[in-house]
Amino acid sequence: MENHSHNHEHSVQETVQDMVKAMASKGWRITDQRKSLATLFAEAEGYLSPKDVYDSMRPKYPGVSFDTVYRNLRLLSEMGVLEQFYLNDGLKFRARCQSHHHHHMICIQCEKTITFEFCPMKHVPHLPEDFEIMNHRFEIFGYCSDCSKQPHPASN
Repeated sequence: MENHSHNHEHSVQETVQDMVKAMASKGWRITDQRKSLATLFAEAEGYLSPKDVYDSMRPKYPGVSFDTVYRNLRLLSEMGVLEQFYLNDGLKFRARCQSHHHHHMICIQCEKTITFEFCPMKHVPHLPEDFEIMNHRFEIFGYCSDCSKQPHPASN
């Protein structure tokens, strides 16, 4: 298991290029705003909420609306460029990990992400033969070693 930033050994530039390529392959016009969005996620150390993205984009693009930002985030998530997570304070996004198949443990207090190589899909008994699995996600939420030492609110 290892701590990691969202893009592993992928450089910021490679992550931006991958995101822009994915957008272009879906027929999206590659605007300066979309390049800035890709750069924002490639450089981000953690998860970004739609409001975080909107607040980051507004100074450079004062005409951008929250709805446009949100719509782009959802579309980028649907095309597999961004991963979306529902954390304690709502929906957040980050650039999809590009390196290899793995899963995450996510601290619900500081949002630190730790990778682990175990894949539960390899051990699922009796999958229906007539169902073709195209993708899956598996995340474990809890407290990292630093946060587990601190008092935290009781979870539901």
